[in-house]
Amino acid sequence: MNEALTLARALCAGELFDVSDFAALLRESIDESDAVLRDAAVRVRKQIYGNSVFVRGLIEISSYCKNDCYYCGIRRGNQSAERYRLTPEEILLCADEGYALGFRTVVLQGGEDPFFTDVLLCGLIDKIKTAHPNCAVTLSLGERSRESYRSLFDAGADRYLLRHETATKAHYEKLHPPVLSFDNRMRCLYDLREIGYQVGAGFMVGSPFQTKEDLARDLCFIRDFQPDMCGIGPFIPHKDTPFAAYPAGTLDETLRLLSIIRLLKPNILLPATTALGTIHPQGRELGIQAGANVVMPNLSPASVRKKYALYDNKICTGEESAQCKDCLALRMASIGYEIVIDRGDVKPM
Repeated sequence: MNEALTLARALCAGELFDVSDFAALLRESIDESDAVLRDAAVRVRKQIYGNSVFVRGLIEISSYCKNDCYYCGIRRGNQSAERYRLTPEEILLCADEGYALGFRTVVLQGGEDPFFTDVLLCGLIDKIKTAHPNCAVTLSLGERSRESYRSLFDAGADRYLLRHETATKAHYEKLHPPVLSFDNRMRCLYDLREIGYQVGAGFMVGSPFQTKEDLARDLCFIRDFQPDMCGIGPFIPHKDTPFAAYPAGTLDETLRLLSIIRLLKPNILLPATTALGTIHPQGRELGIQAGANVVMPNLSPASVRKKYALYDNKICTGEESAQCKDCLALRMASIGYEIVIDRGDVKPM
């Protein structure tokens, strides 16, 4: 019997894997082992969440960033990037529009833009929560101080998404300039958890220099840290970065990892990402069928969607937009799933 098939069945049976086990499963995978993982992931997800798919209204508030991460299209050093910054009034209008469309979670995402101080963000969060008290506010604004995270939480933020990017320190240092540190990224994640946020981590699939052992360590980190959310998607190169010539991550490996993550934490909130939809026309549907249960259509003004270009060829008009929620609902219905109007909190196991 193929080693990956044996390992896939062992993982589904609840056996505790180490780095070498996960690496072997990823390295030796075949269609049959992927099917075993996928079927088990969907079964586990349906036991907890049924056929529900949660939607988050994504507002990309700024394409300015003080960092120079080697993989990112809005890195500070990219002189060709189109920069924009939404005003507080524009952000509140987007949140109001999302609520009217039926979204009960709003996600404020952006580069690490010093313009968005704690005072400004706390005011925004307070206004969103006052206008829509039954909504969750999720932030995805990068590394900040513990005091900043505390202030934003006290203002009413519910969740914070901060991809760890890789659980291997040496790999992290190949993806980021020296001013950014692996230890600080991990400090941020543990601070967020201790403060009381619902915390999201995550990583890129197929990023430059990534090995199967690196991915295995990511899986061990997800299992041990137990985040409430995990955002993974294929690495897609951007033409104006040092990694422009590197190949993109693959659909199959991303789907495989979605299934494994669902099995490692059955009640996790797991997005089928825009990046997945970028590399395959049915990428998000395939993500849901691999164990994901969240989609994040875009609430940002149409005029800026193409400017928030973390990678090349990002889908930014049409059915991924929040205004076409009915289109997205039909796509989910076509594979047997239902978009629900719900905050989409983590359900207890």
